[in-house]
This record gives sequence, structure tokens and C-alpha cells, in this order.
Amino acid sequence: MTAVDLRVAQRPNAPMTTYRYDEYDSAFVRERVAEFREQVRRRLSGALTEEEFRPFRLMNGLYLQLHAYMLRVAIPYGTLTARQMRRLADIADRWDKGYGHFTTRQNLQYNWPKLVDTPDILESLADVEMHAIQTSGNCIRNVTAD
Repeated sequence: MTAVDLRVAQRPNAPMTTYRYDEYDSAFVRERVAEFREQVRRRLSGALTEEEFRPFRLMNGLYLQLHAYMLRVAIPYGTLTARQMRRLADIADRWDKGYGHFTTRQNLQYNWPKLVDTPDILESLADVEMHAIQTSGNCIRNVTAD
């Protein structure tokens, strides 16, 4: 039974609301952060070339631009809590240049994170039920239009 099925079974007459993280989601995101931390360590040590590292970083929302990395953070349903907004601001202050950019697809981009810091950023996002999974490449987007 999925988390949504369980919620419906427990409250059959309750209106459906946006999905909220549960223990499974939290464990999954933290596992991805740990895996990515290891891939970053391997890249920085020279055990992985940039070409070998590319799929790992793209799966975690990290792009290599002309002069720096760019991290794209998912904002599911385009909504944020005050706690999440404060965390995004903290990340901008600690690991970027004090700001980020909201995209047309309701994500947030940080344009100057250091590669060595990205696992810590992802871990900080996980603490407030956020992530950067599937924010790049061919994947389902928050906002689409014909």
C-alpha cells in the first residue's frame, strides 16, 4: 500500500491535499545525499573524471556551467513553508553569493556553489524536506504547458 493509499484508507472522506514527506521519503533523500557525498569525494580525489561524474551530478541537480557549478533545487507544487524559505536563504548566505534565482519551472537555482560543499547543501535541504533530485534532464517538471 502506498503512502497515498494509506492516507485515503485512514481518512476516506478527507479532501486530498498536496503530498507531504513521510519516513520513506526522508530515508530515500538522505540515502541519495550519502551516495552523492561519496561520488563528490571520488571526483575531488581524481578517482572519477568529469565525464564519469556527470551522470551522478545531473541526477542530483548539479550542472557544470562555464565558470562554476549550478545547483537546481526542487520546490514541489511550487509552495514553500517559512522554515524552508529560511533554509534556502541560509544556503544562499553560507554556500553561494547571498541569493538564488527562481526559475520559470518553480525551482530555485544557486549559481556559485563549490563542488565540495554540495553534499552539505543537499543534506541541509533534506533537513527541511527538500531535495534537488530530478531537476535536470528529461524528467517530469513542476510546471508544463502546451
